[in-house]
Amino acid sequence: MMKIGIAGGIGSGKSYVCQRLQQRGYEVYDCDSAAKRLIRTSPEIREQLTRLIGPKTYDTDGRLNKAAVSQFLLASADNQKAINDIVHPAVFRDFEESGMEWMESAIMYESGIYRLVNRVIVVTAPLEIRIQRVMQRDHLSRKKVLEWIGRQLPQEEVVSRADFELINDGEADIEQQLNKIIEQCNRPF
Repeated sequence: MMKIGIAGGIGSGKSYVCQRLQQRGYEVYDCDSAAKRLIRTSPEIREQLTRLIGPKTYDTDGRLNKAAVSQFLLASADNQKAINDIVHPAVFRDFEESGMEWMESAIMYESGIYRLVNRVIVVTAPLEIRIQRVMQRDHLSRKKVLEWIGRQLPQEEVVSRADFELINDGEADIEQQLNKIIEQCNRPF
C-alpha cells in the first residue's frame, strides 16, 4: 500500500490541501491532532509526561496544563526533545494502526515520521503569504509568526528532501497539481 506524507511549514496551506484531498474521498491522518488526542487520552503518555514535567502537568480533572507544558517545552531544546521522545513514537504507532494511506505533518523530517511513508509532498507558499495567513488565522503578531517559522526547517530544505512540491500561493491551480501528483504516486516505483 502506497503511503504518502504531506509536509509544509506553518502558513503554507497543507491543511487546506488535505481538505481538498478529503473532498476527493481520501482519508488524511493529522499528526498534530493525533498528538493532542494521545496526550489527552493515553495513560502511558500521561504517566511519562508527568514523570518528566512534574505533578502540574495535568490538573485534577485530568486535563493537560498547557501553560506548564509550554513553559517546560520552551525552556530548552533538551526539554523539547524529551517531550518529543515521548509523543512522537506514540503518533507513529497510531498512524501505522490507523490503516490510512495519507498523513499530514508539519514536522515530517524533524520527527522522523517521513520514514513511514513512501512519498512526501511538500506544500509551499511565499514567505510573505505564509506570514499573512498565520497572522490572520491565529491573530499573532508578525514577530511571533516569524519566530514560529524560524523554529521549523527552512522551506527550501523540505522541498529538497520531498518527492513533490505543491505550490499554494493563491494563483497556482491546486486541483491540477493534485491530479498530477496522485497520478505519479499511483505509478510503480
